[in-house]
Amino acid sequence: MTWVAAVARLRARRETGVLVTVATVRGHAPREAGAKLVVGRSETWGSIGGGNVEAVAIDRAREMMAAAKREPELMDFALNDKVTNQHGVQCCGGTVQVLLEPLPVVRAVAIFGVGHVGLELARILSRQDLDLHLIDTRSDILTEERLDVLADAVAQVHVHHTPLLPEEVLEELPRGTHVLIMTHDHAEDAALCDAALRTDHLGSIGLIGSAVKWARFRKRLSTEGGHDDAAIDRIKTPIGLPDITGKEPATIAVSVAADLLRTFETAVN
Repeated sequence: MTWVAAVARLRARRETGVLVTVATVRGHAPREAGAKLVVGRSETWGSIGGGNVEAVAIDRAREMMAAAKREPELMDFALNDKVTNQHGVQCCGGTVQVLLEPLPVVRAVAIFGVGHVGLELARILSRQDLDLHLIDTRSDILTEERLDVLADAVAQVHVHHTPLLPEEVLEELPRGTHVLIMTHDHAEDAALCDAALRTDHLGSIGLIGSAVKWARFRKRLSTEGGHDDAAIDRIKTPIGLPDITGKEPATIAVSVAADLLRTFETAVN
């Protein structure tokens, strides 16, 4: 398997990894500059020449994964018999510098409701390196022609048409998915809020709407859904930056996207 395919496999599996590249070579070495190795938690793909260099790089890559280290790192190796190595002697005579680049699990976002605001939000978020899930009960909202504005997306876009029970998609979403609820139907929004609180692998939960809408939802979630205050407080509403008050779909979408990206930064830091 090529290193490109290995990176794609890790992404599809939503598994972390490290891309290891021979950055520079001076003198003789097992592999030329540019040789690559992909390290996963239990597998590796490709090679940077074997021996001590590769074994040490693999060990360090897995240490980085365990520590959730996000910054790239350089390692230097001298290939001669005077160097004490951890995994045996390599005496090719040259020196090698190896670059280790973490391959984190990409974030996932699910937008329930791809109406005017939802589509504008999808356009913005599609420029991020995300797994972006778009869910709607209306087939005419999810046509190829309408979603053609996402054709050049950086994100991997997944479209879900759910004519009956959109909340069933919640169980299928990747662990840690950030959920944004903004459908055309308040009853559907309410059902999604209840189901999201019962789905324990999600990330943040956001709901679009007014204070009056939320007051009704909160009472229903408590009296009919049986959720306590701590659970209900997982839902953030209103979503978006409070200082941006415009009501145009594109303005709301910018506000919600900025708020979500701030959530990402807070989680990282």
